[in-house]
Amino acid sequence: PYLYKTSDYGKTWTTITKGIPNEHFTRVLREDPAVKGLLYAGTENGMYVSYNDGASWEAFQNNLPIVPITDLTIKDNSLIVATQGRSLWMVDDLTVLHQLLADEKSSAKTPRLFDPKDAYRTKGRGGRSSLTAGTNLPNGVITHFYLPEGMEKDSVVLNYHNAAGEVLASYSNKAKERSKKLPLDKGANTFVWDTRGTGAERLDGMILWWANLDGPKAVPGAYKVSMSVGDQTIATHDFSILPDPRAEASVADMQAQYDFITKVNTTINDAHDAIKNIRDVNAKLSVFMKKYKGDTAVSDLYTMAKDMKARLETVEKALYQTQNRSGQDPLNFPIRLTNKLGHLNSLVGLDDFPPTEQDEAVRQELTAAIEAQLASFNQTISDQLEAFNAAFTAKGLPFLSVANDKE
Repeated sequence: PYLYKTSDYGKTWTTITKGIPNEHFTRVLREDPAVKGLLYAGTENGMYVSYNDGASWEAFQNNLPIVPITDLTIKDNSLIVATQGRSLWMVDDLTVLHQLLADEKSSAKTPRLFDPKDAYRTKGRGGRSSLTAGTNLPNGVITHFYLPEGMEKDSVVLNYHNAAGEVLASYSNKAKERSKKLPLDKGANTFVWDTRGTGAERLDGMILWWANLDGPKAVPGAYKVSMSVGDQTIATHDFSILPDPRAEASVADMQAQYDFITKVNTTINDAHDAIKNIRDVNAKLSVFMKKYKGDTAVSDLYTMAKDMKARLETVEKALYQTQNRSGQDPLNFPIRLTNKLGHLNSLVGLDDFPPTEQDEAVRQELTAAIEAQLASFNQTISDQLEAFNAAFTAKGLPFLSVANDKE
């Protein structure tokens, strides 16, 4: 290998090749600029690493093919490897290695959250493996953590906070929602936060045309990530989200986009909450109407139930296209208010640009239309529902009953 080290400006030299086979002759040697004594060597037969300034070496191959390493460089805490015949390879984040070396007290028996590397606010996706092309980094905040064996069965939670400490997104291995699920393995784990907060709720079976209900992408600035296992908070680390250096929009523009999409999602959530309530009330009214249809003793209540159900259905149909049954149905049936507002989210969130004056005008128009429907819903609930309940109680009708098997 012929690797040498000098500590006196070249007066004397010491061989530092322990651990590298004799036939693996050296092509390149680099020191990590962030950690003194952390060395990387590229040889004719692969990569080696030294954690003690060359006193000893070990293979640093991982999934790198056995191939000559012709050059090495380190940029933004990533190790870039040039090979003879296998193109370029990278170790994307050396900061995990730096943190392990800096903490001499770290133990395999204790959980650990690593300080995440700063992330860029960019578009696109990554992280998908390929047999024919390189793999881009996942788009988001890449979070590394370690769990001792058996601890992956405990309740593990990752929370992402803004600078004020407010939780923007929370993920747990015990979460029931797929979008909030934190996949775990024993030992080393990596999770990628897409930098989006909570979006608007999409109800079961809801079919929308070109509508985005996702939360807005986080604005460049200071953030925090915390990890807890059971009732114990393991650690909290700061990190930054950086603006894409290619972006033409300012951070203020991105903040305007964030605020705009947040308003859109808030209105959609209010409407979808109303739809959930409408469906719940109408389901109960349908049961009542089926049970007492043709009963002259409660004909007044039946009429009230029928009218209230119709009013609530009118509100629901104004908010959402209830005729949709497949992804092609919006071609036949016009989209309704929440779909239109969700489409506005899709358009404004396409890039880093802020909403235009026309975007804001359309948002206000659609919001006003939705609020009018919500006012109608609230009026129906406050007037007719309370009157129906009072009349129902006055007649002494049973709340629960058992069907007659002989009927």
